[in-house]
Amino acid sequence: MTTSSLSDARDESGHLIRELHGITLAQILEYLVAHYGWLGLDERIHINCFAVDPSIKSSLVFLRRTPWARAKVEELYIKTRSKEVLSKKNETK
Repeated sequence: MTTSSLSDARDESGHLIRELHGITLAQILEYLVAHYGWLGLDERIHINCFAVDPSIKSSLVFLRRTPWARAKVEELYIKTRSKEVLSKKNETK
């Protein structure tokens, strides 16, 4: 998969995943926790709210107040979700 194909990946509604159309920060975080778990998130993005007594609520408070951390979380979501969508498309071919 090339970087350009990842950036052009579209969700089931046809929206570009990288545009985060209609996706809340809570949905992004819940998706990533379900996909990687808290330990996996901490391994990918070193933020204390993922390592020390993690919860969706406390992480959302931190991410909403910390633009650089939110950007990293959104970037990980876009990459992960894009790979997931593209691999599903390739399976159906």
